[in-house]
Amino acid sequence: MRGAATIIITAGTMLLGGSAWARDPLGVFGSWGAFRDTAPRRCFAIAEPDPIRTRGDWRPFASIANWPARGIRNQLHIRLRKNRAGDTAVTLSIGDQRFPLVAGRADAWAADPRADAAIVRALRSSEWMIVSAKAEKGGSFVDSYRLRGAATAIDASTIACAKR
Repeated sequence: MRGAATIIITAGTMLLGGSAWARDPLGVFGSWGAFRDTAPRRCFAIAEPDPIRTRGDWRPFASIANWPARGIRNQLHIRLRKNRAGDTAVTLSIGDQRFPLVAGRADAWAADPRADAAIVRALRSSEWMIVSAKAEKGGSFVDSYRLRGAATAIDASTIACAKR
């Protein structure tokens, strides 16, 4: 699965910003990767949709991050593939559960830490998660994420940030 590892490493080093040299890869687990940054200290699991069927305005990803200095644990962040239309909804579907997300133009998050925790619980027992939204330029779009390896990547990033 060399392609998945390359995508995840690229996603980890480029999409979330910061210096690639300061980023510590923690591992690739299925279709998810885990990384640790030292300044500011943060750790995250990240994946790209699979497969990406059409190009968009952005390179999409989903991440679950820990920011110890901010007291943030397992926070969901979705980079949408396309700019979202106005005040339209962004929905995350995991198994039979639906989570409305708080969204900006090209990014979406869980509404609060409680929703983050519910999302992480749901993805631990599912095979896929799907993000859906309406595009600014018309139509709707859906990005599907394989969840194989997600729980392990999240655990690796959580443990890495728990260490001093």
